[in-house]
Amino acid sequence: MAALDEGVPDPTIQNILDQDTLKWIWVSGKGGVGKTTCSSSIAIQLAKAGKKVLLMSTDPAHNLSDAFAQKFGATPTAVEGIPNLKCMEIDPEEQLSDKVSQLDETMAGFGSLIKNSGLRLPGIDEATTLFSVIQMVSKMDHDVTVFDTAPTGHTVRLLQMPAMIQRAIEQFTSVDSTFGGMISQVSTMFDLGGKEGLLDKVKQVQKTMAELVEQFQNPDITTFVCVCIAEFLSIYETERLIQQLMEMDLDVHNIIVNQLIVPDPAAPCTMCNARFGIQQKYLAQVDELYDDFHIIKLPLLPSEVRQLPQLEQFSDQLLQPLVFPPPKPDTEDAASSP
Repeated sequence: MAALDEGVPDPTIQNILDQDTLKWIWVSGKGGVGKTTCSSSIAIQLAKAGKKVLLMSTDPAHNLSDAFAQKFGATPTAVEGIPNLKCMEIDPEEQLSDKVSQLDETMAGFGSLIKNSGLRLPGIDEATTLFSVIQMVSKMDHDVTVFDTAPTGHTVRLLQMPAMIQRAIEQFTSVDSTFGGMISQVSTMFDLGGKEGLLDKVKQVQKTMAELVEQFQNPDITTFVCVCIAEFLSIYETERLIQQLMEMDLDVHNIIVNQLIVPDPAAPCTMCNARFGIQQKYLAQVDELYDDFHIIKLPLLPSEVRQLPQLEQFSDQLLQPLVFPPPKPDTEDAASSP
């Protein structure tokens, strides 16, 4: 293995495994870059390190069941063959199952309450549903939750929701003095115990949102892992994602660059070498832009990563720096050398 440059962050996820205080790990990136494979692999390594792990998909187009070749649903299910690892798949855009929706009636009903009170807040239903689930899983017996998220834009909107909900609550409570009668009518309509009962429930939600924001912005508890491939659109979207996360004071210091070509000197391939050159150009940009990040480089494989044995094998590469073959010397230079 080639020696690592002194001062360069370790190009593996060992830093995540070593951070015992982590509670929430969000894996995000552009669609089609391998988020599900990477989030599953991170979860496997965390479980192998002795942590109790919940891997949760928030992408309506679920892939965890396909990746593990095992059916998962809205309740945590143990992964066959990996002690300490459970998976669940939820759809924030759908209503929760009866069992889940009963766990936090205040949050589950808050979306309808805000919309019917005359305030406009796009995405309130899916956001309150997701955060109800986050509240639920935070009470379960596991150490860390790994989120396999929807594509970048959808995830960023969800992460912005706690602050947006807090602002909506401020709007809602501010109209009390002017539209107290309307609030009383709304509370009666939803059987929320009158005006005081409604305001109490709103304050409960406000407190919950404040706690979520505090947890998400605490780098000891929450971190984000960006997954990309070495192509212009993916690198550009990753740059925007990192900027947005930083603007929201969210921790991100790991980037996974997936599907990298590793040329075989014994079997030259014109197409492979051409793609390798393109990828190395963008990889150099990532190395330069994020020289203080852990940049984990993963190879393009000849077969898809599916089912537990392949996932375990792939996950091991998150702990092994990828080594490329040395560049082939130029023909003329080689001929002129003594």
